[in-house]
Amino acid sequence: MTTVGIIGAGHIGSTLAKGLVARGYDVVIANSRGPETLTDLVSTLGPRARAATAEQAAAAADWAIVTVPLKALDDVPVQPLRGKIVLDTGNYYWERDGQIDALDEKRATTSGLLQEHLAGSKVVKAFNHIRSAEILTEGSPAGTAGRRALATAGDTSDVIRFVTALYDEFGFDTVSAGPLSESWRVERDQPAYVVRQTRPELEVNLARAER
Repeated sequence: MTTVGIIGAGHIGSTLAKGLVARGYDVVIANSRGPETLTDLVSTLGPRARAATAEQAAAAADWAIVTVPLKALDDVPVQPLRGKIVLDTGNYYWERDGQIDALDEKRATTSGLLQEHLAGSKVVKAFNHIRSAEILTEGSPAGTAGRRALATAGDTSDVIRFVTALYDEFGFDTVSAGPLSESWRVERDQPAYVVRQTRPELEVNLARAER
């Protein structure tokens, strides 16, 4: 059975944990306050989920999700995630994260910063431009008219295929924005950010993005 390590137990992390457990995955979830603070969440998720430290969640993971504020990136374990696919749900909120020159000056992307931190991992953008409450309610079977689409971005074809398959499990079509250097196209204040869109509409919105 596939085990997913989730580092970050906020709205996105806990929602994805619920969705993954419902789809037959085992989940090991961590937050910054310690596993003892996740007792209620894990109880709700059921026997396929357990709480752990970030290091333990990373070590147990076959693949992982990092869903933490940018100011906490340096706390994400490096060695236990080496060689693994890591989904990045992050966005830059300077009000929360503080000003980050590389992002303000458009020299970097949020996913690129995580990839620099996790140099031995395969970082891929996912689930960053959909409201958490919609992740488990907006999906529909493949081929459904008007099916919602989500974007991804990654530097290798295998991570794009991985996210495409995962999105499909959750009921979404996929559009690739390209490599991580283009992941800004689906972040905050861009046309594709947190709006419901079909695959053709998402393709247009990604192309309309301005940096």
